Amino acid sequence: MKVAAIIAAGGSGKRMGRPKQFLPLLGKAVLEWSLEVLKKIRSIEQIILTVSGDDLERARNLGVLVIEGGVARQDSVANGLKLVSPDCDLVLIHDGARPLITPDIVEKAIAEAGEHGAVAVGVPVADTIKQVESEMWTVEKTVDRGKLWSAQTPQVFKYEIITQAYKKAKRKVTDDAQLVEDLGIKVKMIMGSYQNIKITNPEDLLIAEAILRSRHVLSQP
Repeated sequence: MKVAAIIAAGGSGKRMGRPKQFLPLLGKAVLEWSLEVLKKIRSIEQIILTVSGDDLERARNLGVLVIEGGVARQDSVANGLKLVSPDCDLVLIHDGARPLITPDIVEKAIAEAGEHGAVAVGVPVADTIKQVESEMWTVEKTVDRGKLWSAQTPQVFKYEIITQAYKKAKRKVTDDAQLVEDLGIKVKMIMGSYQNIKITNPEDLLIAEAILRSRHVLSQP
């Protein structure tokens, strides 16, 4: 299986005050942690990084293909797909703001996508979920969480599936699996990790740092 990986890292980081994917995390930029993991996966033959125009120069120093992203994440992935070699079998898409992926999650997602065609990584929702009326902030109902999962990345698709999904996209979505679902194609959900957090708020950096430090300690003989 030949795999091309797209890392979407074009966000402006409004909540953080600057692009979160380039924030320092234990001596490296946030996106470099996941980039290092993807570089270790033998089946990944091509890595494409989509960034904002302001970040193009520093992104080119990371040793991968770089292309300017779009206004939204979906536009950035669409730009990344333009650089994907047409002879690849699978396309892996990952958020640059998720630095805590592990090789085993990536390899499992790739293997499952080879079999099922479309795979999303995620975890079952752990909290009680309330549906809230938006203006008055009153609870309308408690949602049954039995079938609810939080979607993460990476998400992996057969090349022809994801290119067709983007070609026929008629709405803006928050993850790539939604566009594949719009084609009527079933997406296989596989277990990710509760540690696979997305850096969104300042406290997420503290959590990520603690997780990385604990992994280092556990890896020591």
